[in-house]
Amino acid sequence: MKKYTNTGSKDTRSGFGAGMTELGQKNENVVALCADLIGSLKFDDFKKNHPERFFQIGIAEANMIGIAAGLTIGGKIPFTGTFANFSTGRVYDQIRQSVAYSDKNVKICASHAGLTLGEDGATHQILEDIGLMKMLPGMTVINTCDYNQTKAATLAIADHHGPVYLRFGRPVVPNFMPADEPFVLGKAILLNEGSDVTIIATGHLVWEALIAAEKLEEKGISAEVINIHTIKPLDEEAILKSIAKTGCVVTAEEHNILGGLGESVARTLSLNNPVPQEFVAVNDSFGESGTPDQLMEKYQLNHQAIIAKAEKVIKRK
Repeated sequence: MKKYTNTGSKDTRSGFGAGMTELGQKNENVVALCADLIGSLKFDDFKKNHPERFFQIGIAEANMIGIAAGLTIGGKIPFTGTFANFSTGRVYDQIRQSVAYSDKNVKICASHAGLTLGEDGATHQILEDIGLMKMLPGMTVINTCDYNQTKAATLAIADHHGPVYLRFGRPVVPNFMPADEPFVLGKAILLNEGSDVTIIATGHLVWEALIAAEKLEEKGISAEVINIHTIKPLDEEAILKSIAKTGCVVTAEEHNILGGLGESVARTLSLNNPVPQEFVAVNDSFGESGTPDQLMEKYQLNHQAIIAKAEKVIKRK
């Protein structure tokens, strides 16, 4: 297997910004809409180079979604940008009615997702967004793990026809996926082969899963690690192939334990091959103010938690 190493830490939102810069040059139908957060969403280069295709909507997220839906009728490919909380919870009605139900080709791009928004606190740290978006018929849901994968996903969704929710974050995190790694919607990436336990991770927890696998190996436990960047459609084939070998699974996500990746995996297992599963996720609570590292430790979203759940689930086989 390929060895994945940290090539330098970057924030995933900058990967989105780099992808938008490239899309601006490649595809004249791509337009960008922002809800008064140009710097936070890294729209600066796109706005500078393509002012005629950039729309500052202001703090009017519902209006932004409605405008984006309308732009698709003229053949444009709108990318909307704001914080994940405002991209989903604040505008769910508009997304459901104007985008998902109407099957509009809108790309809803959401930064500052999860607990790692940090000091802004619980009102901004949405932990329900994956569940909200995956329940919408026809909605593709993507949660990227690092800068390179976020850039690749941004480019890929421009070529995919249909509504997309792209989730990424604010903090600087390890950048370990190769820049030339193909991004295929709905196709999981096997990062590490193993035989004792499957670890299925998404977003910021993918790197933590790789660390956990290394430390488990030191204990004589062979862990298979799968990067699920597309939560919907879910790569059920990859999951079932892995658990047929290992016989148990740990899911890891920066999201509420209810409604996220873990529940999607559990449904797949229950319908096909029920095996023991443990969850690393926020246990049905809101977040709080703190640094990203403090919050990930308090809410047990790290490699230590993955290791503990792996050892627990192996005993349940």
